[in-house]
Amino acid sequence: MRHATLRQFKVFESIARLRSVTRAAEELHLTQPTVSIQLKQLSEIVGLPLLEQVGKKLYLTDAGQELLKVCQTMFDNLARFEMVVSDFKGTKAGRLRLSVITTAQYFIPRLLGRFFERYPGIEVSLEVTNRGKVLQRLSDNADDLYVLGQPPEHMDVRAEAFLDNPLVVVAPHEHPLALERNITLPRLAQEFFLIREPGSGTRLAAENHFKDHGLALKVRMELGSNEAIKLAVAGGLGLAVLSAHTLALEKNSDEITVLDVQGFPIRRQWYVLRPADKQLSVVAQTFLDFMLAESQAMARSYLPQIPAFMPPESRIKVKAPAKSKPQRSP
Repeated sequence: MRHATLRQFKVFESIARLRSVTRAAEELHLTQPTVSIQLKQLSEIVGLPLLEQVGKKLYLTDAGQELLKVCQTMFDNLARFEMVVSDFKGTKAGRLRLSVITTAQYFIPRLLGRFFERYPGIEVSLEVTNRGKVLQRLSDNADDLYVLGQPPEHMDVRAEAFLDNPLVVVAPHEHPLALERNITLPRLAQEFFLIREPGSGTRLAAENHFKDHGLALKVRMELGSNEAIKLAVAGGLGLAVLSAHTLALEKNSDEITVLDVQGFPIRRQWYVLRPADKQLSVVAQTFLDFMLAESQAMARSYLPQIPAFMPPESRIKVKAPAKSKPQRSP
């Protein structure tokens, strides 16, 4: 083993974690042949096969499972050593890997901005994708931390609530319900809704809220992003239930409005997760502590500006009448 290189260990760890040579090559920014050669050389040095392929799936051999534990411990220790050295130098440095669902993109950059002010030497790899893909990355242990609106029930994870996630109902600005107050849920259920794809946490929360009251959403269209939903709402295609965080810095504020509905906002939480048995690196633990301490204060800086958190009378927007053209003198 004395002739094995750190690069070979890293290649093996990526393949073993992702169960894919192709995905490991993408993660390491290497060609697939290079990754395969590194794995073959390491297997020859060990003297035993580390992986075996059955059909299209890769499985770790007994030797591979033991080597993966060694690699993970080694890389965790190296990450901690980097942080110790950085502390000696009076700085903090290292790499943080995050995977978040698309709705979290409205506040995670704000949080990272504050984090970078305190720890400018830390690099971040941020993966923004849908819930299904975040859960897949969580299953693959591809990142340090994961942000979801609802922890999975079928996975052994540690989940900590760190931020309020109120869900509100939005409508076109000119919608008849826009000026009504204390709208009942049965009245709302008469309207068509625009929703996210199956599995979306926001969709599940909205459907369950209506179901708990013996009602069902009338779905007109499924869309793949919050931005697409907001544009569709502005276009008059229907109403939507969205996280209030998606309305921060809203460009369509003159085209969509938050409705005053009984039982809304739906009070939910954002969660930061990791596998239950995962030992966090110093960088990841530092960011986790920062999230838990700073997120609510960050949200208070912009959530009160969103109509759902304003007095009802301040939500009513009246467009100024068009100015009449001056009459020409005869």
